[in-house]
Amino acid sequence: MSAGTYTPRPGAAPLHRMIAAQAALETRMLLRNGEQLLLTVVIPALLLVLFSAVDVVDTGAGEAVDFLTPGILALAVMSTAFTGQAIATGFERRYGVLKRLGASPLPRWGLMTAKTLSVLVTEVLQVVLLTVIAFALGWSPQGNPFSVLLLLVLGTVAFSGLGLLMAGTLKAEATLAAANLVFLLLLVGGGVVVPLDRFPEAAQSVLGLLPISALSDGLRDVLQHGAAMPWGDAAVLAAWAVLGLGAAARFFRWE
Repeated sequence: MSAGTYTPRPGAAPLHRMIAAQAALETRMLLRNGEQLLLTVVIPALLLVLFSAVDVVDTGAGEAVDFLTPGILALAVMSTAFTGQAIATGFERRYGVLKRLGASPLPRWGLMTAKTLSVLVTEVLQVVLLTVIAFALGWSPQGNPFSVLLLLVLGTVAFSGLGLLMAGTLKAEATLAAANLVFLLLLVGGGVVVPLDRFPEAAQSVLGLLPISALSDGLRDVLQHGAAMPWGDAAVLAAWAVLGLGAAARFFRWE
């Protein structure tokens, strides 16, 4: 046994290991939260089954599931990256969790990176589940999967920035109310289950600029109509991503 066998090595773990450990913790906490699972998994799945099986909304020509699935995928991204993250982060901020984590060896940007990775892991599970349900309902997707992936990533970044902005500027109770209200409003007016052309023309131009509308319409153009890449919708999502992340970085309060 050498003299240095039990010599302590003080210092923080490598940054990538800290981020990975925090991301794994964030993911476990999210999956153990029944309310979050209801919002992020159960509600989108139920909406897909309900509106595909019951002729409640006129979704135009073709099978209802072909129209609904892209919108429900967009809703799932919003529920996780925006609503769920905003509420969870808002209460972590209220209870002082963020303040304590901010004083740990993990840098603050590393904490936000871990939260984003947790969102992405959850979204993969959502997409797999919703895809299986959609295929069981007779879904016939088209288009380029890489275009779908790019739109989902842009939508995740956009909604994540907006969720962090809300969580870092409002009180936890206000974040809870506002995030759920926005979720319901965008569910109805974001082209998820009701086509935007059912709204008045004056409203269509405004609703089309919302991130949920850009994501659902972009996914629908690819998956339902076989478009190569809806660059207009991608540009809208990119603009929201820059705006949301920039504002969150500028105005986020850790206490």
